[in-house]
Order: sequence, then C-alpha cells, then structure tokens
Amino acid sequence: MQSDVVNLSEKFSKFAEHRSPRVVAEMNDYQIKLAKFQGDFVWHDHKDTDEVFLVVKGAMGIELRDGTVHLSEGEVYVVPKGVEHRP
Repeated sequence: MQSDVVNLSEKFSKFAEHRSPRVVAEMNDYQIKLAKFQGDFVWHDHKDTDEVFLVVKGAMGIELRDGTVHLSEGEVYVVPKGVEHRP
C-alpha cells in the first residue's frame, strides 16, 4: 500500500528538537522512531529489548562500557538488550 510508505527526509523535516523521538511506524509490538542527536546522552540500558541505531545523515558514536561504536551515514548497529550504552 502506498499510504504505508514513510519518507524519512520528510519526517525529519517536521521537527527540529534534539533527543525528542518521533514514532513514524509500528510493527508488531515495536515502534520505529526517528530522533535527532547532538552532544552526549545519559548511560542507560533496555532490559527487555534490543535498540537499533541507523544513521540517516551525519555520524555518531555509541559508547559502551568496553569501547565506542562509530557510525557513519547509512550504517546501522544493534545494542543488545541489557547492554549499558550512551549515544
């Protein structure tokens, strides 16, 4: 269905706030969220679910207790559930 297509560029253009995730789609019991990042975030984990980071534009680092994962445009990384991290 054409109405189910989500254009990420269009969705990103609708907000300017950083660290204010927006739900753009849902699948089963999961929400697909977009967020803009700038600066460091807080250390946290997710006990019951993995967390996916997909860089659409720019670059980011995800600090883990044993190192940092660096992502560039077009790259994706999955933080396993229970792993403490700081985007």
